[in-house]
Amino acid sequence: MFTTFLTDYYDSYDPTMAAAAGVSAGSLVISLIFAVVSIVALWKIFSKAGEPGWAAIVPLYNAYILFKIAFGNGWFFLLCLVPLVNIVISIMLYFKLSKAFGHGVGFGFGLLFLYPIFLLILAFGSSEYVGA
Repeated sequence: MFTTFLTDYYDSYDPTMAAAAGVSAGSLVISLIFAVVSIVALWKIFSKAGEPGWAAIVPLYNAYILFKIAFGNGWFFLLCLVPLVNIVISIMLYFKLSKAFGHGVGFGFGLLFLYPIFLLILAFGSSEYVGA
């Protein structure tokens, strides 16, 4: 009796579970691609700003370096730990980063709404670091 239960259980096919597994695998692949592209772009941006490129792969240190590049003081990243303030400071980060590389408000909006694309433009484009 127990063997027939196991056989019936494992022989059943649920298309909903197969679809969920496919969506999960697809989102995992997209997330990994986004992570690798972000690391490569941040590595290049850090190098352009005179900071060590390897800092892009260290979780909290990369936020410190990014805020140091944009604001001039890296400790502003601690404001990201405060609820609601983190939203404002993150938006400010994009516009300050745009300004630090000699771009204007339009590029800041690009970083805000299309972050991966504009991060690659910032990294591999002709923009140079002018300072915070």
